Amino acid sequence: MTVFLWIVQSLLAVLFQTVGTMKLLRTRAQLAPIFAWVEGFSDNVVKGLGILEILAGVGLVLPAAVNVAPVLVPLAALGGLALAAGGSVVHLRRKETPAAAINLIFITLLALVAWGRFGPYHF
Repeated sequence: MTVFLWIVQSLLAVLFQTVGTMKLLRTRAQLAPIFAWVEGFSDNVVKGLGILEILAGVGLVLPAAVNVAPVLVPLAALGGLALAAGGSVVHLRRKETPAAAINLIFITLLALVAWGRFGPYHF
């Protein structure tokens, strides 16, 4: 199970890093074809979400990999879970049900990491 959690953490970290970097480096106009919801938010909100996603991605792997404050891993999972839950709310309000369902998968995986790393498979 520990190996499985590492795989899930790594995949989620890559996802958060990729999406967060896109939001941080691209303008809202460039993001609009990919993420239609950005038109309803300011540049600062989109960039802020990008920073939070990058931090979540780093927090899912780095603390345990360097064995410095590994308790940050499940906390990062909870932070990512909050981001995904907020994203689901935005998608549901915009009637983007498939996107909300994808976020539900991420919520499930992040909850699994938080449970495993806080509980029986902690570092």
